Formats: sequence, structure tokens, C-alpha cells
Amino acid sequence: MSSNWKYQVIEVKPSLMGSYKPDALQEAMDKQGRLGWELVNVIVPGPMYPALLVFKRPQ
Repeated sequence: MSSNWKYQVIEVKPSLMGSYKPDALQEAMDKQGRLGWELVNVIVPGPMYPALLVFKRPQ
């Protein structure tokens, strides 16, 4: 059985010091979870770049 997935990418920007606030990450993940999205990956390209949260859900 194959499933069709829809994907969404959310950016979470770092603070001025380059770190990520746990509350901001939690809020972004909780919001998407309430909308039916499942977190599948977190990509941090490098220091001072936004974290990319990758979500999926069935179409």
C-alpha cells in the first residue's frame, strides 16, 4: 500500500546570539501538531541560519 504525503517546511530563526529558544521550537512544533502535521526532520544548515522543521501528513 502506498500513501501520498504532503510536506511543509517551517523556519525557526535563531536569537541574535545564534542559539535557538526552546520555547520557540516547542511552539512551532505544537502548532503544526494541532493541525495534523507530524515532524519528520530538523535541518540546521549552520550557525546563525534558521532551523528548518520538516513536517508531513497524508493528503
